[in-house]
Amino acid sequence: MDDERMRVRAFLAEARAAGRFEPHGDSWLSGFDPAMSRELGARGWIGMTWPREYGGREASNLDRQAVVEELLAAGAPVAAHWFADRQVGPSLLRHGSPEQRARLLPPMARGELYFAIGMSEPDTGSDLASVRTRAVPAGGGWRVSGTKVWTSNAHGADLLLALVRTADRDPGHRHAGLSQLIVDLRAPGVTVHPILSLDGGHHFNEVVLEDVFVPETSVVGTPGEGWQQVMAELAYERSGPERYLSVFGLLAAMARHAADRPDLRAPLGRLYSRLLVLRQLSTGVARSVDAGATPSPVTTALVKDMGTRLEQDVVDEARRWRPGRPGPDAAAEYDRLLAEAQLHAPGFTLRGGTSEVLRGLVARALGM
Repeated sequence: MDDERMRVRAFLAEARAAGRFEPHGDSWLSGFDPAMSRELGARGWIGMTWPREYGGREASNLDRQAVVEELLAAGAPVAAHWFADRQVGPSLLRHGSPEQRARLLPPMARGELYFAIGMSEPDTGSDLASVRTRAVPAGGGWRVSGTKVWTSNAHGADLLLALVRTADRDPGHRHAGLSQLIVDLRAPGVTVHPILSLDGGHHFNEVVLEDVFVPETSVVGTPGEGWQQVMAELAYERSGPERYLSVFGLLAAMARHAADRPDLRAPLGRLYSRLLVLRQLSTGVARSVDAGATPSPVTTALVKDMGTRLEQDVVDEARRWRPGRPGPDAAAEYDRLLAEAQLHAPGFTLRGGTSEVLRGLVARALGM
């Protein structure tokens, strides 16, 4: 694992020196760079844990964790392949058909095929059970109509893994009747509208589906079991290093700023100690997956909630250290990274599940 980490670090140093990327915060969400994804795929750093027959290396989840930590810490643009690598690939390996795996996983591992995730919908907040996007049987497949929002990088992705309703809602079983379909984002009837961030950046989208035909071969798993499949995906989504390393570049800049400021070392130390705790929790999830266990939803919820709170606290502390008006085009890296983080921070506690939902999950598990 240490050798792998050093190889990634050396590659990133060379790529940055050559001008192939500039470090940015939140790079797993906003850094859409197909060329970088193809470079990483060529080096075997996408789909690392997947079987070799599908383009993977059968590496451990701990090995993947080391690679992802280095990429995020360097602020490398990894958004193009992120969802394919983090959750769609593992979901297809668990629930997908042999045909889906053979067709989709190899180009995903090469960094050439990109996915967006279609869970959230307008006016439903974090309540996935209230999904209204509907799929009705059609000859050889389904006709899908509805709207998905916060579909990160759908404007650059090839496919959408969408949670849809394939059976009428049962008030007594709110999670029944949901299924997952793979939707071609270039199919007739698909329209992608940009949702701009506070900084003017474009990675969020609204995806409107109007009578879109999806063939039967694009159903993932068993129709009606989409809820269970999505819950398994969320374990991968909530527990990774991206939940506490999105602003690591800013934290490192703070450490450099505090080098000759003894008065800043105590608050910096408190932030780093929280980071180390979160890293242990996240690494524990990777170890449990390597051992064949299903990640604990309580642990994954804690990583997400505590991690995003830490990131917001990093931004607040950095702002106290450097009063003024930092800008995205500032010459000083500290000011640039702080400006980016300030504009992205409002979304930290929303994406992947709101803090209130996550804390409710933990409370119920503890019998509170």
